Amino acid sequence: GGVMPLHTRSIKAPKKDDDGVRISVMSRHTLADGITLDPEILDSSYDEWWVTLAPLPHLVGDYYKRGLSWEEFEKKFNKYLEKPYVRNLLYRLIEQARNGDVTILCAEDTPEHCHRRLIAEACRRINPHLEISIT
Repeated sequence: GGVMPLHTRSIKAPKKDDDGVRISVMSRHTLADGITLDPEILDSSYDEWWVTLAPLPHLVGDYYKRGLSWEEFEKKFNKYLEKPYVRNLLYRLIEQARNGDVTILCAEDTPEHCHRRLIAEACRRINPHLEISIT
């Protein structure tokens, strides 16, 4: 069959018919306090949770709290995606997308400053034939 796209979407956006397997790539499903579950993120919001594809907490903190620029965040996160155990997951993601629709999810409303886009772009660097649909 043809290549299935790897989609990206906010975990808070309504589900779509062509989402396929919905994978959360968030480090946590809580509010900013890190404890209270986010009422907008339900168990039904995602099928799988690949926490390893989330940015490490200190990197998130540097970006949100300590003035790290998006450009620097992007550089550091892309470096993290090169670690062998993380790359293995990217290969798995590509493989899964070849077999059916896959949507990776994080909480940001838009993809510009969001690591789900970086993951999709890294997958396409590994496999240029991969179709990605970023929202």
